[in-house]
Amino acid sequence: MTTAGDALFTAQQQIDRMDAQYLLARLTGLSRAAMLAHPERQLPADIVITFETQVAARAAGVPVAQIMGCREFYGREFVVNEHVLIPRPETELLIELALALLSGNKWPEQADPPRVLDLGTGCGAIAITLALECPHANVTAIDQSVEALQVARQNATSLGATVALIRSDWYHALNEQKFDLIVSNPPYIAKNDAHLANGDLRFEPHMALTDDSDDGLASIRTIIAGATAHLNNGGWLMFEHGYDQAEKCRALLAQHHFTAIESIQDLAGIPRVTLGQIRPQQQQDVTAAV
Repeated sequence: MTTAGDALFTAQQQIDRMDAQYLLARLTGLSRAAMLAHPERQLPADIVITFETQVAARAAGVPVAQIMGCREFYGREFVVNEHVLIPRPETELLIELALALLSGNKWPEQADPPRVLDLGTGCGAIAITLALECPHANVTAIDQSVEALQVARQNATSLGATVALIRSDWYHALNEQKFDLIVSNPPYIAKNDAHLANGDLRFEPHMALTDDSDDGLASIRTIIAGATAHLNNGGWLMFEHGYDQAEKCRALLAQHHFTAIESIQDLAGIPRVTLGQIRPQQQQDVTAAV
């Protein structure tokens, strides 16, 4: 029979060492430490066959998260597949900023629970995390993809989160609904960016990565333009963007009369999230114009 040590040695000739360890640990149900401490452990034939298939998939470039069918985000495990963007650690900054607003109640006093909207929810990582971390909030998540919403619904059910899931092309299906906080990790990679043809991105849904605009900002422009009609007085908009897009994002928010505009850096020192607050007068102007 094949041992864990033998299987890992063979796999590491084809893929990254850590990837091989994570894949085999997932299959065996063992921790990486336990598996490495006992390389003589014999593996059942079915696990060996499955592991070899997974190694071949990873060698072809398929992301580890898709092979495993899950990705950890903010301390929880989310189901992922080829229909949704794989959650990234840097997106946890968006969660931290949103929670700071929700806990600090930085909008005008109101009796009702804060209403939160997640635009382009994908696997639901942002919306579900906010619903679980801030259970007093009323969270709605939308996505244009039926397949993505199925994944988000599966994650919400398995994690015990209450989230309203709606199929919509951005704001189109929301009618006159208003929110206190709108969050989003939209597609923001420019259509000619070479990264789209490299690495894990080749296997993730195209529409979750890029809106096929020259600067990658078409979706962000739509989100900002529509936010004023869907935010309560004093409500906030925050969204993730590319490493070189912060200045343009701040300018777009200013054009739509947001205030308290700021770009926040991630742990790598890269401006990753930009946010702004709608001015009450701007909300009144939008309402009067409708």
